[in-house]
Amino acid sequence: MIERNQPPIRALLVDDHALFRESVSHVLAEESLLEIEHCASIREALELLAQRPFDIVLLDHDLGSERASQFLPAARQIGFEGRVLVVTAWVSDTEARRLLRQGVAGIFLKQRPLKELSQAIHTVASGGAWLDSSFTHVEGEAAATGQSSPPLFNDRQRKVLRFVLEGLSNKEIAWRLQISESYVKAILQGLFQKTGVRTRGQLVRVAFEQYEDQL
Repeated sequence: MIERNQPPIRALLVDDHALFRESVSHVLAEESLLEIEHCASIREALELLAQRPFDIVLLDHDLGSERASQFLPAARQIGFEGRVLVVTAWVSDTEARRLLRQGVAGIFLKQRPLKELSQAIHTVASGGAWLDSSFTHVEGEAAATGQSSPPLFNDRQRKVLRFVLEGLSNKEIAWRLQISESYVKAILQGLFQKTGVRTRGQLVRVAFEQYEDQL
């Protein structure tokens, strides 16, 4: 139960979908123990965090040209000491592990009721953790690996990814590696799953931003 004599929780919702962040912020702000602001990007969030303190950041995973894993290192650099709850429609197991290793306090899926989101916010803000049941196995794996990250790509995936970054088509990659085009597509699907993306363009962006050391 929420104690009414507690000070309000200062929350920042970061989501690139205006309808979602505006409607959710409006409903959550009706709670007497929750003060909430919202913005559309990590860049805007960092500016707000530099101006005033927040207890918790509600962070979408996919923010168009930005991703959740970029937020926490940058936020810590400017002195943010609050908690982070990832609020997203979908995130791969690989990205979930990465986020948990970075120190996010939990992952909440948007398919859940708004009442549960309120509960998650209060739980995380008070020092607890909130992890959707579909990621319970990921939590243990992330804890077991600590801060170390094993090589993400095998040799064949790395070669295909390098060709993708060069702008080659699937047909050209197949010719270079002397494999079938369908095999190239299968390798790309594996890369999508490992990096938590859904399109070729996202793969290129994420590879440059997060996995350059593995290329």
